[in-house]
Amino acid sequence: MHNLREFIDLLEARGELKRVRVEVSPRLEITEITNRVVKAGGPALFFEKVSGSDLPVAINLFGTRERMSLALGVKSLGEIGQRLEELLALPTGRRETFLAKLSVLPKLKELASYPPKMVKSAPVQEVVETGSEVDLTKLPVLTCWPKDGGPFVTLPMVITKDPETGERNMGMYRLQVFDARTTGMHWHRHKTGAMHFEKAKRLGRRLEVAVALGGSPATIYASTAPLPENLDEFVFAGFLQKRPVELVRARTVDLEVPAQAEIVLEGYVDPKEEFRLEGPFGDHTGYYSLADYYPVFHVTALTRRQDAIYPATIVGRPPMEDYWLGQATERIFLPLARMVLPEIIDYHMPPEGVFHNLVFVAIDKKYPGHAYKVASGLLGLGLMMLAKVIVVLDKDVNIQDPSEAWWVALNNIDPERDVRFFAGPVDVLDHASRHFTFGTKMIIDATQKWPEEGFDREWPDRIEMDPNTTTLVDKRWHEYGLGPLKS
Repeated sequence: MHNLREFIDLLEARGELKRVRVEVSPRLEITEITNRVVKAGGPALFFEKVSGSDLPVAINLFGTRERMSLALGVKSLGEIGQRLEELLALPTGRRETFLAKLSVLPKLKELASYPPKMVKSAPVQEVVETGSEVDLTKLPVLTCWPKDGGPFVTLPMVITKDPETGERNMGMYRLQVFDARTTGMHWHRHKTGAMHFEKAKRLGRRLEVAVALGGSPATIYASTAPLPENLDEFVFAGFLQKRPVELVRARTVDLEVPAQAEIVLEGYVDPKEEFRLEGPFGDHTGYYSLADYYPVFHVTALTRRQDAIYPATIVGRPPMEDYWLGQATERIFLPLARMVLPEIIDYHMPPEGVFHNLVFVAIDKKYPGHAYKVASGLLGLGLMMLAKVIVVLDKDVNIQDPSEAWWVALNNIDPERDVRFFAGPVDVLDHASRHFTFGTKMIIDATQKWPEEGFDREWPDRIEMDPNTTTLVDKRWHEYGLGPLKS
């Protein structure tokens, strides 16, 4: 899809979007409505009248597996992973290393055919406001939870360039609106945007920033994807949607922004300026992330469509809409994990683990200690380093079902023998770690134990019904008069 409104029209045509025509408040009310709808697996929402603003709000656009797949133009998110797997099957006559293949990603033919396309004019610049004309308080920015420090922009695509190399990056970092022309810039230390800021600080210069709201669904997703540093998010978005992303020059900063976005904020962050207290914020962990000091983003221009739509999301106790964005990452990047750890059959990050707290991994176990090798390897893969608990199981376990995964794991482990602890980096939002961004990892080997691993008893078989009997009962079920059973 070319832009957000095409996606909204498609969802509405399929009965996957509901319009709310009565006036609602962006302070708490939209969150409470949306939270109930998300938890029920309900539709995307389009709030036509939002108090204090002339712009409508679109939310929960990616809030189910089906809508996430629809956003990326596939029947199953695994299809994109298969495309990547085929893309990385380089015909060199030898097995390339994982890093070697990633290093040539931008040069590969299919990716190279989707570079961003520069245009001279764009819908997102139909209205241009600069300087004192800018007033962020006119946007329907949500205050999501009662103890939030203020209204937060929750679905921003934050664009920066490396001050030394000029390489572009786009990430999703929340923005607390402080006043008409300033916001917080919530850069976590592990993210590329924060690295660009640190480079600008060393060089003693301002860092120019553009924040896009809306655009093609693939572009929005790409801003959340854990891509290799040398892969441009706009190129990846083009790969996902199978056509280049259109970019246009920003008006007051030397950056390119999505031409099909709804709204763009242009400005800068000055490393010489004192940080400002940002937060608290009701976060995707289900807890408030505490107030802390972050850089200030100064908005020098606001450009938008004449009839702009304000896109938003809410986070909180899972499952929320962001879980389905994370599910896309899980399915799309599984082949990349398999490239460096081919024994991985599948992995899953259930919503209760809020991405980084719990990872189930199913492996084809080949030797004693194999579980620890795989877990250690995963912790070396990009942002997987933030995983707190990794549970490794055998290949016959359906780890997409957490109930089955925990049932098998809790049957298979002897806690003293099968659990390992060690220190490492943890997520900025981990409020339980011993230090900020530094804490403890736990690896649980829940695989069947081998004699070489110190197990000299007989391992029992799992209880399973005879297939012939299962088939017989399936065929005769209507005869028993028991009716359909709840799944």
